[in-house]
Amino acid sequence: MLAGPSAGQFVLVDEYLAYLADRNYSPKTVRSYGYDLLAFCRWLATEDVSLGEVTTETLLKFLHACREAKVPGRRAGPNVVTLSGRRIDRYAATTINRRLAAISGLFTFVTMRDPESINPVPKGREARWRVAGERSGMLAHTIRRPKNRSSLRLREPRRLPKALSQTQAAELLASFHTWRDRAIAGLMLYCGLRSAEVLGLNVADADIGGRWASVLGKGDRQRRVPLDADVASVIQVYLLAERPESTEQRLFLVAKGPNRGRPLTAAGLRTIFRYHRAVSGITAGHSHALRHTFGTALAEAGVDLAVMQALLGHAHVDTTARYIHLAPAHVKAEFDAARSRIRAQQ
Repeated sequence: MLAGPSAGQFVLVDEYLAYLADRNYSPKTVRSYGYDLLAFCRWLATEDVSLGEVTTETLLKFLHACREAKVPGRRAGPNVVTLSGRRIDRYAATTINRRLAAISGLFTFVTMRDPESINPVPKGREARWRVAGERSGMLAHTIRRPKNRSSLRLREPRRLPKALSQTQAAELLASFHTWRDRAIAGLMLYCGLRSAEVLGLNVADADIGGRWASVLGKGDRQRRVPLDADVASVIQVYLLAERPESTEQRLFLVAKGPNRGRPLTAAGLRTIFRYHRAVSGITAGHSHALRHTFGTALAEAGVDLAVMQALLGHAHVDTTARYIHLAPAHVKAEFDAARSRIRAQQ
């Protein structure tokens, strides 16, 4: 809920956030939308504009203000830019588009309650198909029709996931000494689990004998992931020899300190990887980089795209398709074979 002297003018935002919670949206999504709408309401207060007076022209001014605003706490001059030329003290296009999505959802909520009201967020053309198989219907069992995107959206750079090399992954794993930390890293590197999925595992979710793990992913979508034999062995040793005695159902618990026996938190997991990045010298050794390494290994092995999607727990196949472009060995082999055929014809 919004708080402060001007909060009474924006009760509609509180009602919208409650509506999202009632629809079983992720608490993280509701929290992110709340901060995005907080920034919008603060700007409206400075402009002396109420929510009922918002027009498309108002949104254009707000987006311009977002592009010109500086990120709080980030010190950088006008000469400090990324390789793409963007100043690092400015908001990224993805952040601004997320704010626009929150605002669009808010006014869609308004039109749902009052069909005669006008939505100031203009609708753009239907989003393009991103994967060739989607248009042909070959992957119709894994796709949904794309939604209309607002014409106010900014262009976003399409960055490929950054994976670790085999040497980097081996050096990072070698720095883990406890069975718990080895099991966590193994689940990410050899099973492709996200950080939140690893932290959300219960003891009953890990079938050591059958080598399966029941994983609760984004959007409360559950999937079964095969456990690597070595990872299953590490988890078993952790359960037998290292896991503190506790009534907690979570698989991974805090091992030392005043919180011993309580579930490991996201902040604790970040601390673990921060420490091992410093010890191993692998600066790119973030937890999600291990998952990207797993996806890249599947792509280089020629695993079917639908199988990769199931293993990684992606809701849409275009997210999985990014890993196809991250398989340099496979791409180079196809390129060399094509060049050989071309030379043979000349």
